[in-house]
Amino acid sequence: MQMSDQKNKKQNKKIKKSQLCLFGSLLVIIGIALLSMEHIKNLKKQVFSDMQLSFMNQDNTNDIIQDIPKIEEVKEETPKEEKKESKPIDYSKYTGIIEIPKIGLKRGFYNIGHRYNNIKYNVTVLSDSTMPDVVNGNLILAAHSGDAYISYFAYLYKLVLGDFVYITYNGIIYKYQIVNIYNVPKTGSVTINRNELKTTLTLITCTKNSETEQTVYIAELV
Repeated sequence: MQMSDQKNKKQNKKIKKSQLCLFGSLLVIIGIALLSMEHIKNLKKQVFSDMQLSFMNQDNTNDIIQDIPKIEEVKEETPKEEKKESKPIDYSKYTGIIEIPKIGLKRGFYNIGHRYNNIKYNVTVLSDSTMPDVVNGNLILAAHSGDAYISYFAYLYKLVLGDFVYITYNGIIYKYQIVNIYNVPKTGSVTINRNELKTTLTLITCTKNSETEQTVYIAELV
């Protein structure tokens, strides 16, 4: 009897162990299954999210493309440029020549009384002027400024004290240096402030960006 009871106890222990092992295995399998299902759900959510984002980006791209206007290229024929040959200027027909290298000016002028000694056509010699060969004399030249083709003094505003102006007269070049620059009201007459003991060149033109003033440039023979 005792031997049979011991055998039964051993068998019961084995059964319990096997049952525990089986139950543990089931728990592990169930746990793995649950984890797998959760992981699968997360993957589904991620994939769905990525797809949704992809569609959203695609929709936005389409909207942007639709907002861009189509540009049609229009081919225009380029007009052929006519070759214009610039003829050299014959300065021998002028009474004198004014040159200001700083502003790239070189222009001939006629004597008082000449039909083209007119501000409508050229740099003009004003009355009461004397030519450079007259000691302590004053050569007074005037011209338009602005954008017109006859605006020969358009860039005088760039000149400063100390700049040089050259006058060619009777084959001789006279060198002048600017000593004074001032503005006067545009009234039809100009007061010239100069040293009468100096041979002088006076340039007169309209003041830049002003409709009521003229600028006077006084230069003395060097």
